[in-house]
Amino acid sequence: MKHVLFAGLILLLAGCGTTATDVQEFNISTADVPAYSLGSEYRIGVEDVLAINVWRNPDLAVTVPVRPDGKISMPLIGDVQAGGLTPAQVTEDIGKRLSRYIRDPQVAVIVTQLRSHEYLSRVRVTGAVRNPVSLPFRQGMTVLDAVLAAGGVNDFAAPARTRLYRKGTDRTRVLQIDLDGILTEGALETNVVLKPGDIITVPERLF
Repeated sequence: MKHVLFAGLILLLAGCGTTATDVQEFNISTADVPAYSLGSEYRIGVEDVLAINVWRNPDLAVTVPVRPDGKISMPLIGDVQAGGLTPAQVTEDIGKRLSRYIRDPQVAVIVTQLRSHEYLSRVRVTGAVRNPVSLPFRQGMTVLDAVLAAGGVNDFAAPARTRLYRKGTDRTRVLQIDLDGILTEGALETNVVLKPGDIITVPERLF
């Protein structure tokens, strides 16, 4: 039985955060918000870094970047196509080719660095903040972390009306964030743990 591990997309909950299901939300058309998502069927790209292990065969373990031609090199079997394929497909191909030399090879392919899809995995903070920013996603990052990285809100902000846009497989979720409560009262109920591709928008107040 072959195992496919895709560690690059595991999200951890931060102690001061909360899950998105705890936050009031409403839906809009996915065409209305330029959100991004890695998706469940991640396709490996050039410059992604793969860690490949074969059970009970440590000499075959490699950690390699995907070359510009979309291939990686493995002991015994040489070049293997990885670019444009899912980790599951690469695992299956490596297993079949290794079976010529090893009995029932058990292969694990782990995407350790998502270099080719860097912008798909970023978090963006826009609107009435001091420095609108596009941040590399980090596990455990919360709304507060992202807003502080953007320099906080500016003098024209209406932080209580902050929204978080999250692209799903068939719709975009809009989460209502009480950023004013987070910043001034330490109310962390809506301090959502972020996901790759999230967009935080802080509106200006109405005069």
